[in-house]
Amino acid sequence: MAFATNQLLKFSIKYLPAIATKLAITTLIAVLPLPVQAVTLVTSRAAFGGNDEIDWSSLGKVFNPFAPDPSAFLPNSFSAVSEGGLSLGVNIPQVDDAAITPPFVFKTSVIPKGIPTNFTDGDFLLFTGLNPRSGFPAIGNPGPLTISFDRPVFGAGTQIAVDDIPEFKTFVSAFDSANNLLGTFTVPGTSSEKLDNSALFLGIRSETANISRLVFSTSELNRALAINRVSIIAVPEPNYTVAILAFGVSGAILRVRQRR
Repeated sequence: MAFATNQLLKFSIKYLPAIATKLAITTLIAVLPLPVQAVTLVTSRAAFGGNDEIDWSSLGKVFNPFAPDPSAFLPNSFSAVSEGGLSLGVNIPQVDDAAITPPFVFKTSVIPKGIPTNFTDGDFLLFTGLNPRSGFPAIGNPGPLTISFDRPVFGAGTQIAVDDIPEFKTFVSAFDSANNLLGTFTVPGTSSEKLDNSALFLGIRSETANISRLVFSTSELNRALAINRVSIIAVPEPNYTVAILAFGVSGAILRVRQRR
Protein backbone atom coordinates (compact mmCIF):
# COMPACT_ATOMS: atom_id res chain seq x y z
CA MET A 1 0.00 0.00 0.00
CA ALA A 2 2.85 2.39 0.87
CA PHE A 3 4.60 1.55 -2.41
CA ALA A 4 1.45 2.32 -4.41
CA THR A 5 1.00 5.61 -2.58
CA ASN A 6 4.59 6.65 -3.31
CA GLN A 7 4.20 5.79 -7.00
CA LEU A 8 0.97 7.78 -7.21
CA LEU A 9 2.67 10.76 -5.54
CA LYS A 10 5.59 10.62 -7.99
CA PHE A 11 3.17 10.41 -10.93
CA SER A 12 1.20 13.42 -9.66
CA ILE A 13 4.35 15.54 -9.20
CA LYS A 14 5.69 14.59 -12.65
CA TYR A 15 2.52 15.54 -14.48
CA LEU A 16 1.41 18.42 -12.26
CA PRO A 17 2.71 21.13 -14.69
CA ALA A 18 0.80 19.55 -17.55
CA ILE A 19 -2.38 19.27 -15.51
CA ALA A 20 -2.02 22.88 -14.37
CA THR A 21 -1.54 24.02 -17.98
CA LYS A 22 -4.69 22.20 -19.07
CA LEU A 23 -6.67 23.74 -16.24
CA ALA A 24 -5.39 27.21 -17.11
CA ILE A 25 -6.35 26.83 -20.77
CA THR A 26 -9.78 25.44 -19.82
CA THR A 27 -10.34 28.44 -17.56
CA LEU A 28 -9.24 30.84 -20.32
CA ILE A 29 -11.64 29.35 -22.85
CA ALA A 30 -14.47 29.40 -20.32
CA VAL A 31 -13.91 33.11 -19.73
CA LEU A 32 -13.56 34.12 -23.39
CA PRO A 33 -16.78 34.49 -25.42
CA LEU A 34 -16.82 31.59 -27.88
CA PRO A 35 -18.32 31.97 -31.36
CA VAL A 36 -22.03 31.37 -31.83
CA GLN A 37 -24.18 31.08 -34.93
CA ALA A 38 -26.30 34.21 -34.42
CA VAL A 39 -26.24 36.97 -37.06
CA THR A 40 -27.25 40.60 -36.63
CA LEU A 41 -28.41 43.34 -38.96
CA VAL A 42 -26.39 46.56 -39.26
CA THR A 43 -27.84 49.57 -41.12
CA SER A 44 -24.83 51.92 -40.87
CA ARG A 45 -21.61 51.40 -42.80
CA ALA A 46 -19.65 53.28 -40.10
CA ALA A 47 -21.05 51.00 -37.37
CA PHE A 48 -20.49 47.91 -39.50
CA GLY A 49 -16.70 48.20 -39.24
CA GLY A 50 -15.56 46.43 -42.42
CA ASN A 51 -11.85 45.82 -43.06
CA ASP A 52 -12.09 44.87 -46.73
CA GLU A 53 -14.29 45.94 -49.63
CA ILE A 54 -14.95 45.70 -53.32
CA ASP A 55 -15.67 48.75 -55.45
CA TRP A 56 -17.48 47.82 -58.66
CA SER A 57 -15.26 50.12 -60.72
CA SER A 58 -12.56 47.46 -60.16
CA LEU A 59 -14.34 45.29 -62.75
CA GLY A 60 -12.94 47.60 -65.41
CA LYS A 61 -16.29 48.14 -67.14
CA VAL A 62 -18.29 51.32 -66.53
CA PHE A 63 -21.36 51.96 -68.68
CA ASN A 64 -21.85 55.52 -69.96
CA PRO A 65 -25.58 56.09 -70.59
CA PHE A 66 -24.81 59.20 -72.66
CA ALA A 67 -22.59 57.24 -75.03
CA PRO A 68 -23.87 53.63 -74.73
CA ASP A 69 -21.38 50.88 -75.47
CA PRO A 70 -22.76 47.31 -75.27
CA SER A 71 -19.27 45.98 -74.49
CA ALA A 72 -19.58 47.59 -71.04
CA PHE A 73 -22.45 45.26 -70.09
CA LEU A 74 -21.71 42.48 -67.60
CA PRO A 75 -22.76 38.82 -67.70
CA ASN A 76 -25.50 37.79 -65.29
CA SER A 77 -22.95 35.76 -63.35
CA PHE A 78 -19.38 36.94 -62.89
CA SER A 79 -16.40 36.78 -60.53
CA ALA A 80 -14.59 39.60 -58.76
CA VAL A 81 -11.82 40.11 -56.19
CA SER A 82 -11.91 42.42 -53.16
CA GLU A 83 -9.15 44.87 -52.28
CA GLY A 84 -7.91 42.35 -49.71
CA GLY A 85 -7.75 39.52 -52.26
CA LEU A 86 -10.98 37.73 -51.38
CA SER A 87 -12.61 36.08 -54.40
CA LEU A 88 -16.36 36.32 -54.74
CA GLY A 89 -19.08 35.57 -57.23
CA VAL A 90 -22.08 37.67 -58.24
CA ASN A 91 -25.30 36.30 -59.69
CA ILE A 92 -28.27 38.25 -61.07
CA PRO A 93 -30.93 36.00 -62.68
CA GLN A 94 -31.68 36.69 -66.32
CA VAL A 95 -35.26 37.84 -66.90
CA ASP A 96 -37.54 36.67 -69.68
CA ASP A 97 -37.60 40.06 -71.43
CA ALA A 98 -35.14 40.72 -74.25
CA ALA A 99 -35.73 44.47 -73.96
CA ILE A 100 -34.11 44.58 -70.50
CA THR A 101 -30.37 45.17 -70.61
CA PRO A 102 -27.81 42.93 -68.91
CA PRO A 103 -26.35 44.17 -65.60
CA PHE A 104 -23.88 47.05 -65.71
CA VAL A 105 -21.87 49.43 -63.55
CA PHE A 106 -22.45 53.18 -63.78
CA LYS A 107 -21.18 56.26 -61.99
CA THR A 108 -23.68 58.28 -59.97
CA SER A 109 -23.24 62.05 -60.24
CA VAL A 110 -24.85 65.13 -61.70
CA ILE A 111 -25.71 64.99 -65.41
CA PRO A 112 -23.69 64.68 -67.67
CA LYS A 113 -20.99 63.30 -65.35
CA GLY A 114 -23.25 60.45 -64.33
CA ILE A 115 -26.78 59.49 -63.26
CA PRO A 116 -28.12 61.16 -60.09
CA THR A 117 -29.23 58.84 -57.26
CA ASN A 118 -29.33 59.00 -53.47
CA PHE A 119 -25.91 57.39 -53.14
CA THR A 120 -22.77 59.50 -52.67
CA ASP A 121 -21.67 61.62 -55.63
CA GLY A 122 -18.96 59.64 -57.41
CA ASP A 123 -20.04 56.16 -56.26
CA PHE A 124 -19.96 53.35 -58.79
CA LEU A 125 -23.16 51.30 -58.68
CA LEU A 126 -23.82 47.74 -59.77
CA PHE A 127 -27.20 47.86 -61.52
CA THR A 128 -29.34 44.82 -62.39
CA GLY A 129 -30.52 46.18 -65.78
CA LEU A 130 -33.60 47.88 -67.25
CA ASN A 131 -35.66 48.51 -70.39
CA PRO A 132 -34.63 52.07 -71.37
CA ARG A 133 -37.66 52.43 -73.69
CA SER A 134 -40.32 51.47 -71.15
CA GLY A 135 -41.01 54.99 -69.90
CA PHE A 136 -41.18 56.15 -66.29
CA PRO A 137 -40.88 54.30 -64.01
CA ALA A 138 -38.74 52.02 -66.15
CA ILE A 139 -39.28 48.28 -66.17
CA GLY A 140 -36.18 46.51 -64.89
CA ASN A 141 -34.62 43.33 -63.58
CA PRO A 142 -35.70 42.93 -59.91
CA GLY A 143 -32.97 40.43 -59.03
CA PRO A 144 -32.37 39.05 -56.49
CA LEU A 145 -28.70 39.96 -56.38
CA THR A 146 -26.56 37.25 -54.80
CA ILE A 147 -22.96 37.60 -53.59
CA SER A 148 -21.07 34.39 -52.74
CA PHE A 149 -17.68 34.35 -51.00
CA ASP A 150 -14.96 31.81 -51.75
CA ARG A 151 -14.09 31.80 -48.03
CA PRO A 152 -16.75 32.37 -45.33
CA VAL A 153 -16.64 35.84 -43.77
CA PHE A 154 -17.75 37.44 -40.52
CA GLY A 155 -19.95 39.93 -42.32
CA ALA A 156 -20.71 41.92 -45.45
CA GLY A 157 -23.00 44.77 -46.45
CA THR A 158 -23.79 47.43 -49.01
CA GLN A 159 -26.14 50.32 -49.69
CA ILE A 160 -29.17 49.60 -51.85
CA ALA A 161 -31.81 51.52 -53.81
CA VAL A 162 -34.52 50.82 -56.41
CA ASP A 163 -34.75 52.57 -59.78
CA ASP A 164 -37.54 55.19 -60.01
CA ILE A 165 -39.27 54.09 -56.78
CA PRO A 166 -39.13 56.53 -53.82
CA GLU A 167 -40.20 54.04 -51.11
CA PHE A 168 -39.95 50.25 -50.94
CA LYS A 169 -38.97 47.33 -48.72
CA THR A 170 -35.55 45.69 -48.85
CA PHE A 171 -34.65 42.13 -47.92
CA VAL A 172 -31.26 40.59 -47.10
CA SER A 173 -30.56 36.96 -46.20
CA ALA A 174 -27.35 35.21 -45.13
CA PHE A 175 -26.47 31.56 -45.77
CA ASP A 176 -23.60 29.33 -44.67
CA SER A 177 -21.53 27.01 -46.87
CA ALA A 178 -24.10 24.21 -46.41
CA ASN A 179 -26.88 26.53 -47.65
CA ASN A 180 -28.39 26.84 -44.19
CA LEU A 181 -30.25 30.10 -43.63
CA LEU A 182 -28.46 32.07 -40.90
CA GLY A 183 -30.88 34.98 -40.84
CA THR A 184 -33.09 37.23 -42.96
CA PHE A 185 -34.10 40.86 -42.41
CA THR A 186 -36.58 43.34 -43.89
CA VAL A 187 -36.01 47.11 -43.76
CA PRO A 188 -37.76 50.04 -45.53
CA GLY A 189 -35.64 51.90 -48.08
CA THR A 190 -35.83 55.05 -50.18
CA SER A 191 -34.58 56.30 -53.53
CA SER A 192 -34.12 59.82 -54.90
CA GLU A 193 -31.79 61.90 -57.06
CA LYS A 194 -30.36 64.02 -54.24
CA LEU A 195 -26.82 62.54 -54.19
CA ASP A 196 -27.01 62.76 -50.39
CA ASN A 197 -25.78 59.27 -49.36
CA SER A 198 -29.23 58.43 -47.95
CA ALA A 199 -29.40 55.03 -49.69
CA LEU A 200 -30.03 52.35 -47.05
CA PHE A 201 -27.05 50.30 -45.85
CA LEU A 202 -27.85 46.61 -45.35
CA GLY A 203 -25.17 44.62 -43.56
CA ILE A 204 -25.15 41.29 -41.75
CA ARG A 205 -22.55 40.42 -39.10
CA SER A 206 -21.83 37.12 -37.38
CA GLU A 207 -19.75 36.20 -34.34
CA THR A 208 -18.06 33.47 -36.36
CA ALA A 209 -16.87 33.29 -39.97
CA ASN A 210 -19.86 31.36 -41.31
CA ILE A 211 -21.36 33.71 -43.91
CA SER A 212 -20.80 32.28 -47.38
CA ARG A 213 -23.60 33.98 -49.31
CA LEU A 214 -25.75 37.11 -49.11
CA VAL A 215 -28.95 37.62 -51.11
CA PHE A 216 -30.37 41.13 -51.66
CA SER A 217 -33.85 41.82 -53.03
CA THR A 218 -36.72 44.31 -52.74
CA SER A 219 -40.51 44.41 -52.73
CA GLU A 220 -40.61 45.80 -56.31
CA LEU A 221 -41.23 42.93 -58.69
CA ASN A 222 -40.40 44.68 -61.98
CA ARG A 223 -37.95 47.42 -61.02
CA ALA A 224 -34.16 47.30 -61.17
CA LEU A 225 -32.06 47.62 -58.03
CA ALA A 226 -28.59 49.04 -57.47
CA ILE A 227 -25.88 48.55 -54.85
CA ASN A 228 -22.61 50.40 -54.29
CA ARG A 229 -19.33 49.09 -52.87
CA VAL A 230 -19.54 46.07 -50.58
CA SER A 231 -17.91 46.28 -47.14
CA ILE A 232 -16.56 42.98 -45.79
CA ILE A 233 -15.35 41.71 -42.41
CA ALA A 234 -12.84 39.03 -43.35
CA VAL A 235 -10.64 38.50 -40.24
CA PRO A 236 -11.23 36.69 -36.91
CA GLU A 237 -12.48 38.52 -33.87
CA PRO A 238 -9.59 39.26 -31.42
CA ASN A 239 -10.92 37.13 -28.52
CA TYR A 240 -11.43 34.11 -30.75
CA THR A 241 -7.87 34.44 -32.08
CA VAL A 242 -6.48 34.48 -28.53
CA ALA A 243 -8.37 31.29 -27.74
CA ILE A 244 -6.96 29.51 -30.80
CA LEU A 245 -3.41 30.61 -29.96
CA ALA A 246 -3.85 29.46 -26.38
CA PHE A 247 -4.82 25.96 -27.53
CA GLY A 248 -1.81 25.82 -29.84
CA VAL A 249 0.65 26.92 -27.16
CA SER A 250 -0.76 24.52 -24.58
CA GLY A 251 -0.44 21.61 -27.01
CA ALA A 252 3.22 22.42 -27.67
CA ILE A 253 3.99 22.66 -23.93
CA LEU A 254 2.33 19.33 -23.18
CA ARG A 255 4.19 17.55 -25.98
CA VAL A 256 7.57 18.82 -24.73
CA ARG A 257 6.87 17.86 -21.13
CA GLN A 258 5.58 14.41 -22.04
CA ARG A 259 8.88 13.64 -23.81
CA ARG A 260 10.83 14.23 -20.58
